[in-house]
Amino acid sequence: MQMPEPNADILSRKARVVERLSAVLPEDAVIHEDHELKAYECDALTAYACPPLAAILPGSTEEVAAALRICHEERVPVVPRGSGTSLAGGALPTADSVILGVARLNEVIETNYPDRYIRVQTGRTNLSVTGAVEEDDFFYAPDPSSQLACAIAGNIAMNSGGAHCLKYGVTTNNLLGVTMVQMDGTVVEIGGAHLDAAGYDLLGVICGSEGQLGVVTEATLRILRKPEGARPVLMGFASSEVAGACVSDIIKAGVLPVAIEFMDRPCIRATDDFSGAGYPDCEALLIVEVEGSDGEIDEQIGLISQIARRHDPVELREAADADEAGRIWLGRKSAFGAMGQLGDYICLDGTIPVSELPTVLNRIGALAESYGLRVANVFHAGDGNMHPLILFDANTPGQLETAEALGADILRLCVEVGGCLTGEHGVGVEKRDLMSHQFTAEDLEAQMRVKDVFDPAWLLNPAKVFPLESSRGRRGMAA
Repeated sequence: MQMPEPNADILSRKARVVERLSAVLPEDAVIHEDHELKAYECDALTAYACPPLAAILPGSTEEVAAALRICHEERVPVVPRGSGTSLAGGALPTADSVILGVARLNEVIETNYPDRYIRVQTGRTNLSVTGAVEEDDFFYAPDPSSQLACAIAGNIAMNSGGAHCLKYGVTTNNLLGVTMVQMDGTVVEIGGAHLDAAGYDLLGVICGSEGQLGVVTEATLRILRKPEGARPVLMGFASSEVAGACVSDIIKAGVLPVAIEFMDRPCIRATDDFSGAGYPDCEALLIVEVEGSDGEIDEQIGLISQIARRHDPVELREAADADEAGRIWLGRKSAFGAMGQLGDYICLDGTIPVSELPTVLNRIGALAESYGLRVANVFHAGDGNMHPLILFDANTPGQLETAEALGADILRLCVEVGGCLTGEHGVGVEKRDLMSHQFTAEDLEAQMRVKDVFDPAWLLNPAKVFPLESSRGRRGMAA
């Protein structure tokens, strides 16, 4: 993976940049010693690392604005960072950039139950948003697998989803407004505590923009009443293709479960060993959860089970109680960590039409065999958001490159069948050079013009999203 050469002039001015930042931030909020910067050299895409020029941890919107103003004046690139859980290298720094971490922005600003919203600083973790309202029987719907650690800032940057996005949508469907600081330090309010805003849908532009347009410091999020009840059902199948066909049939039947999650044999075994969920011995597993009153749940599960039986399930089992339901979901939520027991892996993120699941799963297996690698599958099947895990040995020369080549072919396959390169992990650096496979040069130009408006000097989150060759003439153009 290629990254631009660092700007030697910026490197030579490190002491001055650090001094200026230290003048507007608390003493412990500016990190610049080499050994301290090791913690910021990569995110969860650990195959690539580069220590930044410095890292800063502002504690308020005003401090973010002051710091960005200085970086703008000094023409120093800035990489926004939430909790560093990005699997696409979204917070990978360059040697001449400043990491701006939002971890200290973690307060709840306002909670409004009658109008169903909560306003938080964006360094707050995803799960802690629900934690702030659950005693009053409310919750925040988007639930990525990393929700214990990932920050709302990163969720907004990548438009994160989660297991329950089939019914409740992804971040953009649950985001009402933001406070954002532009690269020159200007603070803007977009959207707010209402269902829609007048004028252009700038909030739709910001959500999923991967830190390319500004630093979001506060967010107004939709909160919902907890459902009356919920119950998952386990379905084991003889092959991944059959499980995929079952998912397609459930969706075609017009049933709307709250979640449909998929795991294949390697993932089933690893997660069951880790969690003790009691998963069946099968080639593919679906976890389908429905919610509502007891009568509604029974009716929905009855219809879903009827559809599943047409596909000759190895096992079909409803959770008997809350404890069993919790174990079932613990297994799924622990999947990415549990898979680490099998070795190194790359976690992909592509989205396909649900009707293409059987075909795509079959072709992924064939591609893996042709590359001589194993692929485990665990993903949000209800909305076709694939997460193939490519297993490899990082200590064997050439295997990382082989795994990346296989990953690129799988993502091209997603586009080929009518899907797209990413569902919730973002493009970052991982898929940057595949963007031209999905978009024409004219498409990319239109997208880059949006960045031109918000960040004319192209200082925010450098070398991400757009192929380097496409953006080469824009980087530093306002310097």
